[in-house]
Amino acid sequence: MELLSVIVPSYNEEENICDFYDELMKNAPFFQSRELDVEVIYIDDGSTDKTVEKVKELASKDSRVHLVSFSRNFGKEAAIYAGLKKAQGNYAVLMDCDLQDPPALLPEMFRYIDEGYDSVATRRVSRKGEPPIRSLFARMFYKIMNKISKTEIVDGARDYRLMKRQVVDAILAMAEYNRFTKGIFGWVGYETKWLEYENVERKKGETKWSFWKLFLYSLDGITAFSTVPLAIASFMGVLFCVFAFLMIVFTIVRKLIFGDPTSGWPSLVCIILLCSGVQLFCLGIVGQYLSKTYMEVKKRPIYLVKEEL
Repeated sequence: MELLSVIVPSYNEEENICDFYDELMKNAPFFQSRELDVEVIYIDDGSTDKTVEKVKELASKDSRVHLVSFSRNFGKEAAIYAGLKKAQGNYAVLMDCDLQDPPALLPEMFRYIDEGYDSVATRRVSRKGEPPIRSLFARMFYKIMNKISKTEIVDGARDYRLMKRQVVDAILAMAEYNRFTKGIFGWVGYETKWLEYENVERKKGETKWSFWKLFLYSLDGITAFSTVPLAIASFMGVLFCVFAFLMIVFTIVRKLIFGDPTSGWPSLVCIILLCSGVQLFCLGIVGQYLSKTYMEVKKRPIYLVKEEL
């Protein structure tokens, strides 16, 4: 029998652990008809509630349930990487524990795999239930990212993705510390089928992604898969050097003609403040890339395992 590895990153999801398992196992007739065995790998990302206890209860009833528990919260990207490393299946699928990734789509996803696709990815065609400002910034991020990066990232793309073993191995070969999985999926390539569905709200609990966390995550994505911000910083530097040279010429000519050295002080202050602001902005861009390089050269592990079941 072939094996499907279901990877479930979980952080403070005690309310959804069992519900997700029950919903997944509604596909049992499909798994049997396809002669497909299943392993369910819960990756506990340093939860502070009873997530680990709930997974252990499931594991005591079903030997197909596995647990990898981190020593602290390392983030979803680390959890995804750990799950892919743990997966032994011919196929692997990433799914959120909050049931926003409907397990009922699995039979259709496998149908496209059987048609010859290497992976089947999902995207939301609506953002029902999300705050409008958050949806607006999300759409802006995807538009900006696709303009400045050669790696395509589909608007509304979810981490919910079914992959063949070859695709999983390609992703694992990218063992970088600063991980942006949506970009990695696009970078490795392979023939991918996009499956669209209406947004599903969380069944229980609250999202762990605040607006600030999403903003920082978007910065990680931009700096991980595009060097355009560095080019923008260089262009702005050249532009303001030219502007400063023209202002010097203008000041000298004005002094020679009008002989008034004191007028224009407010405009001069504004120019200095503007130039200083641009310099700090460009320095911040360079600092972002430098910090990523700093974290990479440290060669720290992406995660640490406290307990494995």
